[in-house]
Amino acid sequence: MRQLRLCMAQINTTVGDFEGNLAKILKAIDEARSFGTDLVTFPELAVCGYPPEDLLFKSQFLERNLKCINEVVGNSHDIVVMVGFVDQRDDIYNAAAIIHDGRLVDVYHKILLPNYGVFDEDRYFKAGTRCPIYTIAGVKTGVTICEDMWYESGPGTVQAHHGAEILVNISASPYHFRKGDFRKRMLGTRAADNVAIVAHTNLVGGQDELVFDGSSMVLDEKGRLVARARSFQEDLLIVDLNVDSVLGARLRDPRRRKGPPPVEGLWTVHNILVSGARSAVARPP
Repeated sequence: MRQLRLCMAQINTTVGDFEGNLAKILKAIDEARSFGTDLVTFPELAVCGYPPEDLLFKSQFLERNLKCINEVVGNSHDIVVMVGFVDQRDDIYNAAAIIHDGRLVDVYHKILLPNYGVFDEDRYFKAGTRCPIYTIAGVKTGVTICEDMWYESGPGTVQAHHGAEILVNISASPYHFRKGDFRKRMLGTRAADNVAIVAHTNLVGGQDELVFDGSSMVLDEKGRLVARARSFQEDLLIVDLNVDSVLGARLRDPRRRKGPPPVEGLWTVHNILVSGARSAVARPP
């Protein structure tokens, strides 16, 4: 049976507190590693805190954020880490670093930038154009950032139809009344429609007028809730994901006979090997 052991690190970060945020990230990595975890995930922009807003215009802020990523890379032996940060290239991006065994393997850039309500991401970030699929412990895994998973024909759907069996979504989704119910229904629909496991790691805590409830969750390929982290508290949720069930469900799903949908606009699909399949060694319970 193919399994991937996932640890979702639901942490409370503070905008600009690089030292404190980094300490929480490194502690969670150590704890996840002690449980024999294949992959540990963190919320959106966990390194710098969310939302950083006009601090993104300060070069010192961006540089400290990148130094923290280098610290995470140096503490990533024997585990794959997905953590949110600000990537700086030709522009700045709301990004997820994919890190393994002392190496920054790749960087995913958020594609769908919200620009309504409390969100103003289009003001600060450039949108990504790549829909990578990462092979982690022998399992094809897609990663998206928050809003990327909110849309039926978004990057997660492209990844799933090009072979991704697990769709990781790192998020900073603020709370409002009944938001948890909406989020569960929406993510369950994405899982069932794409016949893929959805693992949503959400931020917890408060920043200015925003409150983040956590409630990170895993839904199986039928859209059923498998596990959920605590609400309004930091939590470390560890789940063994049975990936063979995804393959079985896809073989019985006539919708997939038509092949993958066309890649939207300028989006491109890439397959990247992060870590090979684990040997059959007993892991810590």
